Amino acid sequence: MAINTGAALLDAIVLAVVAREEHGTYGYKITQEVRQVLDLSESTLYPVLRRLQKDGCLTVRDEAYNGRNRRYYEVTQAGRDRLEAFRAEWDAYTSQINKLFKGEPL
Repeated sequence: MAINTGAALLDAIVLAVVAREEHGTYGYKITQEVRQVLDLSESTLYPVLRRLQKDGCLTVRDEAYNGRNRRYYEVTQAGRDRLEAFRAEWDAYTSQINKLFKGEPL
């Protein structure tokens, strides 16, 4: 079963993946990690990264790697704050959905 992943949830997922790396991570690696839980193309990922950068949630730096530049993304404090808000909302949301699925009172 495929569940639609809206922009806000995709932002949260990407922030969670990037936040796992203390010194940031690069786009291809982010794509590979996200693909472990949902189908995501690089053409979908890069607009999300740009949006999060524009919103002040990510910083970007380029580093040389094998004769090419590799772009690294790192979560800012604003990004960490947004991720914590997403986590709190997710916990409340999944708690209610789980109660519905289990037939428990809300």
